[in-house]
Amino acid sequence: MSEKIYQDALSRVREIGEDAGVNAEVIASLMQPMRTLTASLPVRMDDGSTQYFTSYRCRYNNALGPTKGGIRFHPDVNQPEVQALALWMTIKCAIVGLPYGGGKGGVTVDPKQLSRMELERLSRSYVRQMADIISPDRDIPAPDVYTNERIMGWMMDEYEHITRQKAPGVITGKPISLGGSLGRDDATGRGAYLCILELEKKHSWNPADITVAIQGFGNGGYHAARLLHERGYRIVAISDSRGGIHSEQGFDVPSIYKEKQRTRQVKAVYCTHSVCEQVEHSAISNEELLELDVDILIPAALDGVIGTHNVDNIKANYIVEVANGPVLSDVDAILHEREIHVVPDVLANAGGVTVSYFEWVQNRSGYAWDLDTVHERLGKIMAKSFNEVWDLAKSEKRSMRNAAYTLAFRRIGEAVEAHGTRDYFNSSDA
Repeated sequence: MSEKIYQDALSRVREIGEDAGVNAEVIASLMQPMRTLTASLPVRMDDGSTQYFTSYRCRYNNALGPTKGGIRFHPDVNQPEVQALALWMTIKCAIVGLPYGGGKGGVTVDPKQLSRMELERLSRSYVRQMADIISPDRDIPAPDVYTNERIMGWMMDEYEHITRQKAPGVITGKPISLGGSLGRDDATGRGAYLCILELEKKHSWNPADITVAIQGFGNGGYHAARLLHERGYRIVAISDSRGGIHSEQGFDVPSIYKEKQRTRQVKAVYCTHSVCEQVEHSAISNEELLELDVDILIPAALDGVIGTHNVDNIKANYIVEVANGPVLSDVDAILHEREIHVVPDVLANAGGVTVSYFEWVQNRSGYAWDLDTVHERLGKIMAKSFNEVWDLAKSEKRSMRNAAYTLAFRRIGEAVEAHGTRDYFNSSDA
């Protein structure tokens, strides 16, 4: 992700905001982040030397509540990327009705090159540098790319050492034993799955007749694939960073996941207990997977994979965005004109932040929910949010992305207008 992606995100805000007739002050408040902190993290390495790593934390907009967003460790992390992700999180939280604004953080580092102790020192150093802007009531981080529940536990522990108080609500995505929530592990993929269930209801689909291709077999892509497979959908293509597999007969997702864990590769197999046999399939590239003639395409890996270079070759009826920003703004209108319906990332992958919100609520109340409660409440929020976007798209003849952004802008606008806008201060009314 680069400066281009951030500018692409801003252009969507500007264009959809103007189209929806949103107050110009609301759009202006979303055209730049409220605050972005850049810090250099000193880390003592195992050989005794000190290395410095560039880090970021962006609090984009807090009109609706404290900012919320993950922390990623990746060699390509940069400020425009962090700001784009924080902007999307702002919109995402507004769509699903969470009392949050958007935030994001990251460290420019290849965590695979660090020892476990170096990784812990890096995590704690990040919190020391960001302690002035994170808190349970100001900015609540969570895991993201190459960070996990253990890293969140280290970060929470460091924050508690600094503040001299227990503060489990400062971080979400923690281990269950440290105040984490059940249901957080599959929440992103489950949220996308729940959106597809709403599509199923509206079209009276028989899942066995619906073909699905999934680009990306990480946490979000895998859990979406698993849940759809359990429902009876035909998963005909799966890929990871090395390439993909395709079979019109469909794949047994648990077998592929089992082999992926063993070999770190996506292989077309069917497993009986500990014995896995290869099944008939074709090897395809990630680019070829995107262009398959399927009912549902799920880009769950990289941003910007669908753009002017390949939009004319996209054949899926529905695109459900599990990754952030997989469809570039300059092809939104083309997809809409071709009646290829996009369930946008700011709705489809909102399950993660929703269950993070549940964790925060549990931490603040001191009461842990069981898994059924988490799933039930996530289901209600995703169904309600999907249908609000769907109904707005139908009533105002908008694409689902346009409708989702419009809904978010109007909710943020209510908060902005409650403080008074130019129209209020120039009015002679009492």
